[in-house]
Amino acid sequence: MILKRIFPAAPCQWFVSLLALSLFAGTTHAQTARTYSISALDISQVEQGWGEPQANKSVEGHTLSIGGQAFTNGLGTHAASEFILDVGGRAASFSAVVGVDDEVGKQGSVVFKVLGDTNQVLWESKELHGGDVPQAVSVSLAGVKQLTLLVDGGDNIDSDHADWAEAQLVMTRGRPSVFSALKEEAIILTPKPSPKPRINSAKVFGVRPGAPFLFTIAATGDRPMTFTAKGLPKGLKLDKKTGHITGTLKKPGNYTVTLRARNKLGTAEREFKIICGAQIGLVPALGWNSWNCFASAVTAEKVKSAAAAMVSSGLINHGWTYINVDDFWEVHRDSKDPTLQGPQRDADGRIIPNPRFPDMKGLTDYIHARGLKTGLYSSPGPWTCGGCVASWQHEELDAQSYGQWGFDYLKYDWCSYGQIDRGDTLPGLQKPYRVMRAALDKVNRDILFSFCQYGMGNVWEWGAEIGGNSWRTTGDINDSWSSMAGIGFRQNGHEKYAGPGHFNDPDMLVVGKVGWGPSLHPTRLTPNEQYTHISLWCLLASPLLIGCDMTQMDDFTLSLLTNDEVLEVNQDPLGRQAARVAQNGQLEVWAKDMEDGSKAVGLFNRGYSETSVTANWSDLGLAGKQKVRDLWRQKDLGEFTGSFAVSVPRHGVVLIRVWPAK
Repeated sequence: MILKRIFPAAPCQWFVSLLALSLFAGTTHAQTARTYSISALDISQVEQGWGEPQANKSVEGHTLSIGGQAFTNGLGTHAASEFILDVGGRAASFSAVVGVDDEVGKQGSVVFKVLGDTNQVLWESKELHGGDVPQAVSVSLAGVKQLTLLVDGGDNIDSDHADWAEAQLVMTRGRPSVFSALKEEAIILTPKPSPKPRINSAKVFGVRPGAPFLFTIAATGDRPMTFTAKGLPKGLKLDKKTGHITGTLKKPGNYTVTLRARNKLGTAEREFKIICGAQIGLVPALGWNSWNCFASAVTAEKVKSAAAAMVSSGLINHGWTYINVDDFWEVHRDSKDPTLQGPQRDADGRIIPNPRFPDMKGLTDYIHARGLKTGLYSSPGPWTCGGCVASWQHEELDAQSYGQWGFDYLKYDWCSYGQIDRGDTLPGLQKPYRVMRAALDKVNRDILFSFCQYGMGNVWEWGAEIGGNSWRTTGDINDSWSSMAGIGFRQNGHEKYAGPGHFNDPDMLVVGKVGWGPSLHPTRLTPNEQYTHISLWCLLASPLLIGCDMTQMDDFTLSLLTNDEVLEVNQDPLGRQAARVAQNGQLEVWAKDMEDGSKAVGLFNRGYSETSVTANWSDLGLAGKQKVRDLWRQKDLGEFTGSFAVSVPRHGVVLIRVWPAK
């Protein structure tokens, strides 16, 4: 009934016509003004977080419908999305009716924005949800040259099906055009490692008493190289050629060890703290996960190839550790693919891998022999997200199997548990993770526990309390700017819940060749967007899980993953997550405290054109003269008083570290 009062018969046509008349009545340009539908432009240039943009349809191809009102014309997209138009100062107005499409029911949460030159906000909606009445947009564009139609996700990117219904431009002269996606050169900023030794592994390591110990001293420099560890506690031993530290610590305690790496050019040294107690995962996990490249096409051989590539590429020398198998190692419930079929569990109820994974213990032994660790995937429901056997009512048996096989990491994905509990109460959301946590605690092996339940119930507020080492704060990422930026920049406010042993997880990395199996493609992120991705995830103290096929990495991708000064920001023992300390439209400054008293600072430009971004010392809690170092270029930039300003490319970043000047 409300909609009928706002929009009488032929509501959208009436609204647009009235708007045009009101804007141009009495002007000398009225007779030459022309109206252009946004949906008739080249919408292939829309960047969005999921799916493809649709002309005159929703993102899923249905009739546009908002709050029960159908529309025949408009643009269907998905948050986060961005559509940039060149109107050249010749536009009079923009109008639309916006909201979340009815195809998602009551789900979804989005904010619509209309931006002008220099990313000035000309209009912004309230946060809109599925079922809300549509909101009318009416914006004067006098003098505006560049127009951006932006949709930000709200509390979660899932079901953010956003409609720009009846979206129209009134031009006083000429036609609007669309900015094409810019091509950028993949410039490698990371310097080549020195041939002299440099130790890059984490400075702190947590282990439980009695659990198997495996730590590899990560070091760059010419080989051959030998390793020593002064002060190594009883129960541990070092392989001097490989740098692998193995063994078992029986009693709780803190140990300070001096690690050394030596080659013919010199010696490197680093203090290393071993904390034997209840807490593990004291710094975010560095590793690889099979999903973003192989998805349902994963096999044991591909996992072995990933482990071999992590060593041969040199990633292991920069601290990368985990090789994680995602979904589809289990038997599928109804697939006709013989490699996914077989008995699901044995007579005792123990899970049986599918034929692609004939020897789980052999697989983990292969990975451990290379100084790496390995992870596995399951769900608390009866089936995984992909329809394979999961852990419902077999949690202790499955945890025992993971430990006996030798796995070091468990990703536990909510998925079909929704059949058991709708997840609309906090105890219901927590229960399956409490159950598996208790099961893992009975296993004589350290297994990192990664919650994957997409941020439901504000998991960051309670994930540590029930034993998570990390927890997803968002839905799945994909390799688009709108997805990556929409997820990453929405992490502000979560920083107070992160710390050693428990970290927020905004999902895996989407650099290199990805594709969600079996076909792969180069990431759709531009080079500058990839720098933003790695910089922001490092500042966020997020687990860093490579999502690409590591056997096909090019030099640029490898350079993104092997900058030790950038990775130090992620692996800092203080375990702090960055917070946004300043924002000016699409320009943002994020900062993180480091153990040595310095600050890691990211100056981000989320806008479309290169512009200057300033970090003010007052926003960082600093005063006086400060020394600034560019971390990607590993170059000192000088000493600055009051602030630091730098030109930042579109969708780009400058990542710096700041110390008091001597």
